[in-house]
Amino acid sequence: MMRVPYGDQELEFVVAPWFDLDVVETAPATPIGDLDGAARTAVRAPLGSPPLREMAAARVRAIAPRRPSVIIAVTDLTRACPDDRLVPPLLDELNAGGIADAEIAICIGVGLHRATTVAEKRQKLGQAVVERVRVFDSDGNDPAMWADLGPIPPYGIPGFTQKVVKDADLVIATGIVEPHQYAGYSGGRKTVAIGCCGEPVITATHGMRFIEDPGVRLGVIEGNPFHATITELARRAGLVFCLNVVVDDHERVVAVAAGEPDAVLREMVRTAEAIYTRPIAKQYDIVIAGVGAPKDVNLYQASRAATYLRFAPTPVVREGGSIIIPARLEEGEGAGAGEQRFLAALESSASPQAVIEAARRHFSGGEQRAVMVALTLQHCQIIVAASESGEVVRRAKLRPATDVEEALEIAYEHVGRPTRASVLLVPRSLHTLPIVQAEAPVV
Repeated sequence: MMRVPYGDQELEFVVAPWFDLDVVETAPATPIGDLDGAARTAVRAPLGSPPLREMAAARVRAIAPRRPSVIIAVTDLTRACPDDRLVPPLLDELNAGGIADAEIAICIGVGLHRATTVAEKRQKLGQAVVERVRVFDSDGNDPAMWADLGPIPPYGIPGFTQKVVKDADLVIATGIVEPHQYAGYSGGRKTVAIGCCGEPVITATHGMRFIEDPGVRLGVIEGNPFHATITELARRAGLVFCLNVVVDDHERVVAVAAGEPDAVLREMVRTAEAIYTRPIAKQYDIVIAGVGAPKDVNLYQASRAATYLRFAPTPVVREGGSIIIPARLEEGEGAGAGEQRFLAALESSASPQAVIEAARRHFSGGEQRAVMVALTLQHCQIIVAASESGEVVRRAKLRPATDVEEALEIAYEHVGRPTRASVLLVPRSLHTLPIVQAEAPVV
C-alpha cells in the first residue's frame, strides 16, 4: 500500500504488478525543535545586517521627530510559511528598537490571488498578531494603490508596488525558500516583488519573454533574469530585512535565517539545494506527483506539480508519458483574477499549441500558468486524481480520474500498455527536484 499527500491527509493506493515503482523524496533533515527560539536568534544575529532592533532604533533616530512606519510583508495561505511563528519575534525586536505596534502593519502579498478572509488572517498569523497590529491584503488590481518604481532591469519591465510599502520607513519580509518555476527559488524578495506588486509586474514577469528565456529555470538563480528582476524590484520597494525558512516534506522547518535579503537567500538556497535536489537514474513512463495542502487547494496551484517535473533540468517523465496529480481542488481552479484567467485561457483554446500562440499575441497575469500547462501537455499527458472539481479539470484540458488506481490505468493505456511500465512516486513534488543523471539513459 502506497501513500501520497492529499489536502491535510493522505491517499492510499495500490500499484498493479506490471508497474516498476520507484520513490524519490527530499533528503532527510532534522526539524528545528524550538522554532520560536531559532527565529529570535536569527533576528538578533542576522546575516549581512545589524540586528533588527538596532535597525529600528537607527531609523527612529534618523526621522525624528516624525514617527516611523513599518511594513512586514508575508505570503498568503497558498504558501506553507509559518508566519504565526515568524512574525512575533519581528514585532518584539521592532518594539525593542523603539517602534510601537501601532506603527507596524502586515501586508499579505496575495498578488492576483483572491483576498484572504478574516479567519484566514487569524489562521496565517495567529490571533494574537491579528489583534496586535493592522493586517491587510495587497491589491494588485487597483492602480490607485500602487507606487511607480520605474522600469526594472534587465528587461525594463514596469515596476509597481503597493504605495503603503514604498512609503514605509522600514520594509521587512518573511518567506519560504523552495524551488520556483521562474524565480529559481522563492523567498522574501518574491513576497514583496510579486506578492505586493501591481498587475503589470505579474503580466510582464510571467509573460512569454521570461517563459522562453533559457535563464529562467526551476532551481536556478545565477544568470536568471526573473530572479534579477524581482531582486531589484524588492530593493526599490524598500526591502532591507528578511526572515526566511526552509521546510521538509512534512512542512517542518529545518532551517531559518534572517538579515540582508541577498545574504539570507544565498544561505537558504544552499540548504534547500542539499535537501530538495535528488538524483534519479532515468526518465519514467509515469510519474505520480504529490502536492498536499496548501497547494492542492486549487488547480492553478496544484498544476505546478506537473510543470515542475516537466521543466526539471531534464524532464522527469519521458515524452509521451503521463503525470498523475492527486489533488483535492476544493476551490476548483481558484477564485482570484489570475486563477480565473488561467482556466479561461485553457478552456477557450482549441489545443495546447493555441494557448501558447494566444499568449504570444496578448498576455495577462495568471495566463502564464496556462502556458506552462500547455507546454507540458505537448510533452505528456496530465491526469488529476481524486479531485472535488472534475469538471474544472476537464475544462482545463486535463484528464480527471476518480482515484490514483484509475489514474494509473489511464496512464498505462496512454503509454501503450508495455509489459513493464516504469513509475516514479514523488510524494512532495513541489519540494523535490529530481535530476536525471547525465550518464543515465533517457528513454
